[in-house]
Amino acid sequence: MKIKIVNHSPYPCPSYATELSAGVDLKACLEAPVVLEPLQRMLVPTGLFIALPAGYEAQVRPRSGLAIKHGITVLNSPGTVDADYRGEIKVILVNLSQEPFQIVPGERIAQMVIARHEQAQWEQVEVLEETTRGAGGFGSTGK
Repeated sequence: MKIKIVNHSPYPCPSYATELSAGVDLKACLEAPVVLEPLQRMLVPTGLFIALPAGYEAQVRPRSGLAIKHGITVLNSPGTVDADYRGEIKVILVNLSQEPFQIVPGERIAQMVIARHEQAQWEQVEVLEETTRGAGGFGSTGK
């Protein structure tokens, strides 16, 4: 699949790290390092603009290494980039650790996965069909 991309960052376009990678890394497009304090959230620019085909979205997800090593995650995970959005891709990062974290220009801050999706056509009814599970949720199926 070909996706049009405008790259206003000084870094190469995102690429897959391995043959079977699902996501590409997004890098911080910053002029200077910034510090993300504990429990602070920040909108971090990437310098990337994309045009997705209809029926696709780009999902912005946390990087596991940043999450486990530093408590840095994507706040609205996964963030969705819609096919009709043409603005810059920015990542909402949050520091869930108790230590300040410095984000340096070019740092890999998130990953992006391109995924197909459907749009639902809602059919309003008065009652839904019964199932074995019923309305049980939030741990109702056991451990």
